[in-house]
Amino acid sequence: MAQVNLDGKPITPVSICMIGGGGFIGSHLCEKLMSETSHTAIVVDVSSEKINHLLDKSLPWAKRIEFHHMNIKNDSRLETLVKASDLTINLAAICTPADYNTRPLDTIFSNFIDAIPVIKFCTENNKRLIHFSTCEVFGKTIGSFLPEEYRKDPQYYMLKEDVSPCIFGPVQKQRWSYACAKQMTDRLIYAEHAENGLKFTIVRPYNWIGPRMDFIPGVDGPSDGVPRVLACFSNNLLRGEPLKLVDGGRSQRTFLYVKDAIEAVMLMIDNPDRANGHIFNVGNPDNEVSVKQLAELMIKVYAKVADVPASSLSTLDVTSEEFYGKGYDDSDKRIPDMTIITKQLGWKPRTSLDELLDSTLQYQHQTYAHAIKKELSNPST
Repeated sequence: MAQVNLDGKPITPVSICMIGGGGFIGSHLCEKLMSETSHTAIVVDVSSEKINHLLDKSLPWAKRIEFHHMNIKNDSRLETLVKASDLTINLAAICTPADYNTRPLDTIFSNFIDAIPVIKFCTENNKRLIHFSTCEVFGKTIGSFLPEEYRKDPQYYMLKEDVSPCIFGPVQKQRWSYACAKQMTDRLIYAEHAENGLKFTIVRPYNWIGPRMDFIPGVDGPSDGVPRVLACFSNNLLRGEPLKLVDGGRSQRTFLYVKDAIEAVMLMIDNPDRANGHIFNVGNPDNEVSVKQLAELMIKVYAKVADVPASSLSTLDVTSEEFYGKGYDDSDKRIPDMTIITKQLGWKPRTSLDELLDSTLQYQHQTYAHAIKKELSNPST
């Protein structure tokens, strides 16, 4: 029986040009596309490491996935691939906070300048675009500027795609280079839609986490690299080091399991009539914790996974300048309003924070523990 979409219409197989598809999100999306659909994936990235398990020519879907090793900054083949596809999904980005201060030029170019040709190719060739933005485009919440007596009202912290303003810090706080570049890309996409009819969907992820997220420094990433918070904490746990809490870990975040998130993306792919022209928050407001609470939960879960005493694991307070360098700034909360995606696509997250941390840390331990143990036992190598 043919698969049908939310409106009961048969889902027609499409070819998808997935830019940045070899990364964390792309690898999970490719798995879903190959195992459960008839869609074709044309994956463009600088590395295939996270999808190599899908590229074996003996697999039943071998004819539906192809990988192109390509840096979109300087490769003329990109337009040909966009033209040959029905849908382009742009996942390419520099999205690690440690880079926003130390590599602001690369951050701005990667997240805005490099996206311009992609948008142009989609507009000129009448191709649909699903673009990955970020919840960081909202910047700081209104609540963070209010007197203390108003700060408990959730209406001042809920982020709504079509209502909430984008509030950034001063130019000297280069941490906002990423958010600003992403916002400009969103505005360019919307302008192309308004003036030239671009068919678009913008996705705003809220801390998607799960297996294959980021890297572990010194194992599958640079030894001096600083990944996002979950991978940072995982690295500390694997090495038996204190989990570093930036400015005490006061900032609060919501976390979404990547498997739930991919379900939302699939609904966008298969329901263009419902998704086109919309910006979607994709997060789990029920999974909100402070960064300090996240560290405490991860210690508890990892102690069980690795069979070590929780008392052997600890946290350490550090300043943001010590950890990220000069120019760092942050938002206090990021809580997604889910009204639009629930109305248009009927999507809701399902996985609790305890469940997703258990799954993720089991993967981290199974994947990295042996390599780190070997490294620690041979410090000179």
